[in-house]
Amino acid sequence: MDQMNELFGSAVFEDSVQKVRLPDGIYKQLRKTKEEGTPLTREVADVVANAMKDWAVENGVTHFTHWFQPMTGVTAEKHDSFIQPDGIDSVIMEFSGKELIKGEPDASSFPSGGLRSTFEARGYTAWDPTSNAFIKDGILCIPTVFCSYTGEALDKKTPLMRSMEALSNSAVRVLHLIGETDVNRVITTVGPEQEYFLIDRKVALKRKDITYTGRTLFGTPAPKGQELDDHYFGVVKRRVSEYMKDLDEELWKLGILAKTKHNEVAPAQHELAPIFTQANIATDHNQLTMEIMKKVAERHGMKCLLYEKPFEGINGSGKHNNWSISTDKGENLLKPGKTPHDNPRFLLFLSAVIAAVDEYQDLLRSSVATAGNDHRLGANEAPPAIISVFIGDDLKEVLDSIEEDSDFENRCNEVMNSGIDAVPDFAKDTTDRNRTSPFAFTGNKFEFRMPGSALSISGPNFIINTAVAEILDQFAVRLEKSSNPKCEIYNIVRDTMKEHKRIIFNGNNYSDEWVAEAERRGLCNLKSTPEALPAFVTEKSIDLFVKHGILTRDEMLSRYEINLENYSKAINIEAKTMLEMARRDISPAVAKYVKELSDTVVSKRQMGGSVSCVFEEKMIRLLSELELRLFETVEALDSSVQEALAMEEGLEQAVFYNEKVLKDMAEVREVADQMEIYTPEEYWPFPTYGDLLFSIQE
Repeated sequence: MDQMNELFGSAVFEDSVQKVRLPDGIYKQLRKTKEEGTPLTREVADVVANAMKDWAVENGVTHFTHWFQPMTGVTAEKHDSFIQPDGIDSVIMEFSGKELIKGEPDASSFPSGGLRSTFEARGYTAWDPTSNAFIKDGILCIPTVFCSYTGEALDKKTPLMRSMEALSNSAVRVLHLIGETDVNRVITTVGPEQEYFLIDRKVALKRKDITYTGRTLFGTPAPKGQELDDHYFGVVKRRVSEYMKDLDEELWKLGILAKTKHNEVAPAQHELAPIFTQANIATDHNQLTMEIMKKVAERHGMKCLLYEKPFEGINGSGKHNNWSISTDKGENLLKPGKTPHDNPRFLLFLSAVIAAVDEYQDLLRSSVATAGNDHRLGANEAPPAIISVFIGDDLKEVLDSIEEDSDFENRCNEVMNSGIDAVPDFAKDTTDRNRTSPFAFTGNKFEFRMPGSALSISGPNFIINTAVAEILDQFAVRLEKSSNPKCEIYNIVRDTMKEHKRIIFNGNNYSDEWVAEAERRGLCNLKSTPEALPAFVTEKSIDLFVKHGILTRDEMLSRYEINLENYSKAINIEAKTMLEMARRDISPAVAKYVKELSDTVVSKRQMGGSVSCVFEEKMIRLLSELELRLFETVEALDSSVQEALAMEEGLEQAVFYNEKVLKDMAEVREVADQMEIYTPEEYWPFPTYGDLLFSIQE
């Protein structure tokens, strides 16, 4: 246990280190900033910076960086040393409060969606004191937000932190109105479950598509997939187990609460789940986790794939976003208690989330819209593109009784009896789990299951936070007008159910019947990214974010353009990779085999008429036809790509990539995969699905 305590957070300038190294008054001010969001003075920052530098230097650090999350979806950093001249031939190690608080990276090369011109290069990073500094690869990393010279947010973290404040303000307002005046702050908590694939690095490097795009663009299914359900929770292979152990230790050093690890459904697929923490910290930790997963995999001779759908025909990878809200007194506002029907506070906040999801379902869908996630959603392995809320039968009965103003019959928890004397009985949960639901209540939190494995969780969470804040404000207006706020809660819940119960669905979200039912209910079914992204810039969405101070109109329009551009660029890279592999790898390989077959035919005929050439002739004819079809589909794809690149309007281009380029890519793949079936392994130019998915055997 002592060894674990020494390891956990050892690379973090965390609270216990701050308490020892900072003067008591400075420590208390920094702590107040973390807990209440009060600003720090420059004088306090100077003291913190010096203590942070001393701690880092003692740990072998010579450089620092403002670590931020631009709109690229990955983190960014620029390293500066602590050295300052001290006379002619000597230096000293210094780090000022100014350097801690503010950095100035070049903003012109990061995505800005038209907010900044190339010549407008100045950008600022600003310290986030609520997320602890840490040491990574010998560099002191200081979590920051990133904005332009004129103040526009250019990162993913800024709107998240603004939304956390907005939700806190709205929730505290409601809590005070129902008599809980001792609450000063409400905290958004998140725990993202991270899925990923591990394959042997040497095998992976032989695939250009994995190298360039993170996924396979060609490949027929391996003889064995996931049909036996034997990989899920199965025995972890030795190499993978050693990787997981090493990964845990690296994450624990950084104070990341890595908790659960196991095999997932598909071959070579796994999952890592942390304990939930404050939303902005959880976001930082998840970005770090994805980076470290890849680095540790390299150390172990493996490649970690975070793409949402790296292999056709088996499950893709998601990132279940477990979201909840708690008071600064430690009470979870989404905890039903033993008698949820008699828990008005819980019912009020539950109703707020249900209403928020219904009211802004298209916005939630847009938050998970990426080229990779489009392959995963609705593929009978992940939730469909239709948003719905699962609350379980018991809570549905509670809400129905309130809506209908009828008595609720509380059922006692059933006891689970295994029928084995030695196995103790235990109380069953009040509801089953629905793994098909995109937004499921799971006891004391909501699990948003639509985000893809590579996605930053900042986007989904700032949208959930803001939507719930808006509904809570509407509730607060009603409570303020009521002479009996506690009675008014049930009126609010009743009206909310009447208006928003269409979003509640406890059944099978994978079924065709649900698609038809969802349409009847008037729910959105935005199947692709180009369909989903415009929801982000409707007047309704813009009004929401502007009202709560999350984003300005210009910031929203810029993010919309960036996301459209990212979508089109991702598919363009995939299409170009496909063209190169088809022309330079597949066609020559098959032609070589056809020549070998032709030479065999010639040799057999020289032996006389009794030797059959039927097999070779049929294979030559079949593969020659496929060669021609591959040539034709490749040329069509190339033409479509050139047409797409000539388009200047972002949405038009994205729609074209979705409707035309992806269709042409599918036709190229269909032909190439047929060629793989009939081409011997020694001729095929790159590893097959079987080689990849079963590359780690020990």
